[in-house]
Amino acid sequence: MSAPAKDIQTTVDGEFAKPPLGKRLVGANTFWIALVLIALIAVFTAIAPAEFATLFTFQTLLIETSVLLVLSVGMTFVIITSGIDLSVGSVLIFAGMVAGKTMEALSGGDASHAGWGVITAGLVAAVLAGAVWGLINGFLIAVAGIPPLIVTLGTMGAALGVSLLLNGGSDVRSVPTELNKVLGYGTSFGGIPNLVLVAVVITLIGAWLLHTTRFGRYTFAVGSNAEAARRSGIGVTAHLLKVYLLTGFLAGIAGFMSLAYYASTTISAHTTDNLNAISATVMGGTSLFGGVGSMLGTVIGVFIPAVLNKGFNITHVQDFWQMIAVGAVLIAAVWFDQRRRRKRNSR
Repeated sequence: MSAPAKDIQTTVDGEFAKPPLGKRLVGANTFWIALVLIALIAVFTAIAPAEFATLFTFQTLLIETSVLLVLSVGMTFVIITSGIDLSVGSVLIFAGMVAGKTMEALSGGDASHAGWGVITAGLVAAVLAGAVWGLINGFLIAVAGIPPLIVTLGTMGAALGVSLLLNGGSDVRSVPTELNKVLGYGTSFGGIPNLVLVAVVITLIGAWLLHTTRFGRYTFAVGSNAEAARRSGIGVTAHLLKVYLLTGFLAGIAGFMSLAYYASTTISAHTTDNLNAISATVMGGTSLFGGVGSMLGTVIGVFIPAVLNKGFNITHVQDFWQMIAVGAVLIAAVWFDQRRRRKRNSR
């Protein structure tokens, strides 16, 4: 059996763990990206303290990032395996559409006054819809051996097309009022929005799964060197299936959360969610080359474009500059990642 790659370390019991170098990279990534976020908050607070540094602004930021954060949790696992998923935005739309149509069907065409039994059925339908697309992606990538970029580019269009067919190209607008009131705009625990609580719980579970379990160790191992992982006894094919299934599952939950918040499937609002999730994950220090990443970094990465957009809106900066700033931060993150990787490989 050949020796594993230099950036994979085997523990005493034979299971894979993140390498010491990988841990140092994650720590450095998280530190610098956190400084960027703190600096942005400080700048906008200094420029517009009465508008930016308010409880309402930060509550709005948390709510607006909740759906994207759930998508980015799944994207973190995918990118750490050296993969990509361009379909999550379309899967989110599809899951929301399936949930909406399911609740309408169970309510005789108008789900506005539906109860929690119908709402629960809609949630199950959304999660299953997302998981199906995740399985399709995983099968085509892990079993059929088609590159992730091609597979998810194809399923991105397919999932969106099926979503449009389900309701004749229109949004589903008949959403239970109770769902919108409780999950979409409801609060608990001292005024914390319920939508935010759901995102926090999912993120904490994702962090636990990534950083403390065998599933997480295998994820890092596959991303570091898939062939070395396979020769060391890891079922790489099965693991990739699980990772893409998890990503589709989370996209289904995100679709249901969006449906609850907007009280509509809002198809046009999610066309760039896939790129936003990838950008947030990469800005948070997860390497596009695989094997390096952290859930804390992803959380910080999600908030950087959100803070930029909110700060620019408050200070009346044109939308064009918002896009330029987010693009510049993303390119800088990838550039720093490439520099670190070249320095590591030259040792």
